[in-house]
Amino acid sequence: MSLQIYGIPNCGTCKKAFTWLQANNIDYQFINTKDTLPTREQIQNWVKSLGVAAMRNTSGQSYRALGDEKKTWSEEQWIDAFALDAMLLKRPLFVQDGIAVLAGFRDESVVRKKLKL
Repeated sequence: MSLQIYGIPNCGTCKKAFTWLQANNIDYQFINTKDTLPTREQIQNWVKSLGVAAMRNTSGQSYRALGDEKKTWSEEQWIDAFALDAMLLKRPLFVQDGIAVLAGFRDESVVRKKLKL
């Protein structure tokens, strides 16, 4: 199993996920989205797997800074926005064997199920 975690190191939710992954001896590769912006193609594939709504970081400043027009954006407009500002992506983003399986980290049982552990 190849597992990549996309996020930022100082994100509290990412830190919780890292702690849980390490406690469960799950190997992963961390990709800091501030240093390595995901490509538009990667984001398109993630959207195909998870959908736009699941990938939006609605609690972040970047999201709040967007105007009301964001409410009517198409999937393509969201993909463009994600590609320009990775802070719009919900963190952490779990990508297993090249496929986005989960955005966010709340319920450990959901993570286990999504990662098929």
